[in-house]
Amino acid sequence: MSGERAQVSVPKDLYEKAKKYVEEQGTFSSVDELVEFLLRQLLEEQGGTSMSKEDEEAVKDRLRRLGYL
Repeated sequence: MSGERAQVSVPKDLYEKAKKYVEEQGTFSSVDELVEFLLRQLLEEQGGTSMSKEDEEAVKDRLRRLGYL
């Protein structure tokens, strides 16, 4: 994978929610890291790559805490 980065923008309120989540949970070191993780998980799911049940539940739990589910 390339080390090059691209920039995306999200609504300010969504960014603030993600930032608060990162600070409270301590699972990710930054909002960028959280977004990268979520995108990778979503794209793997859409691409048919299977995840373990444990990984799937961890992703769903994180999405619930962010208010997406």
